[in-house]
Amino acid sequence: MAWGCALCLALAGGAFLVLLVQLLRWLRAEGDLTLLWAEWRGKKPENELRGKVVWVTGASSGIGEELAYQLSKIGALLAISARRDDELQRVKKKCLQISNLSEKDILVLRLDLTDRSSHEAATNSVLRHFGKIDVLVNNGGRSQRSLFVDTNLDVYSAIIELNYLGTISLTKHVLNHMIQRKKGKIVTVSSVMGIMGAPLASGYCASKHALQGFFNSLRTELTDYPEISIINICPGPVQSQIIQNVFTENLSKSIENSGDQSHKMPTDRCVRLTLVSTANDLKEAWISDHPYLAVCYLWQYAPTWAWWLMNRMGKRRIQNFKSGVDADASYSRKKK
Repeated sequence: MAWGCALCLALAGGAFLVLLVQLLRWLRAEGDLTLLWAEWRGKKPENELRGKVVWVTGASSGIGEELAYQLSKIGALLAISARRDDELQRVKKKCLQISNLSEKDILVLRLDLTDRSSHEAATNSVLRHFGKIDVLVNNGGRSQRSLFVDTNLDVYSAIIELNYLGTISLTKHVLNHMIQRKKGKIVTVSSVMGIMGAPLASGYCASKHALQGFFNSLRTELTDYPEISIINICPGPVQSQIIQNVFTENLSKSIENSGDQSHKMPTDRCVRLTLVSTANDLKEAWISDHPYLAVCYLWQYAPTWAWWLMNRMGKRRIQNFKSGVDADASYSRKKK
């Protein structure tokens, strides 16, 4: 009997220790626990993506640009797209400098996601150059910084046209190729805003919610193709140029001050976790530190608490924006 009690206590103590370790990991986490486990014990991007043909949209800046750099170092063959050809050429030049890739290993392909009539031809251009597309990274898009009451409806139309319709249009053409091959990966850079709601980004949130719903539904339509992976990446605030190119109250207005971005997750860390998610075929990955990571969990498991917390965070977010600092400035930062 005493031996049995001791065994029970030992098992209970072990379980408590495991929970404590997981809690400590979560408090310091930069992503959801499944993603962090995959980074620790899962497949490595260097092994899974080397030699693969990867098409990255929105590759002229921010997350897309960093994706091109890290993929080139791994040894992936790249098609990089955006609207600005000169910036794409700059990215290609750096990729060649930091990797062992040759000129023919990187295809620069100018692409406007809102010009849906061009997407079939663009897809065929990549196929003619490389013969296949192993991975499509849907990264192109724009964010938003404006209150709904101040914003023209044509801004919302433009957000949906770019972030949602442009993305699924390109996906449709690439997916036809992947279905023929019966394999491939479609990686879509969504956002934590595709999980929660936040002020100053109602149109952006709507477009990302739409992407989440679409790709989660598409995944269920592809059960006969188990080697085609649908992967949704949900980053929180990241150090990038996204704020410099946001939608505002009207289509002709740009944001005057993007504010300090140093409190956000470094772009290279976000991209590394994105590649880990891709290598391990994670259906959805949350890439963020707290408090946004905590809100993601609350939104999933305790939405009433999440709404209460977002109301408090939302007031601070609006105050930051109206004060001319970054809307996502650290919520723990004390006023000077």
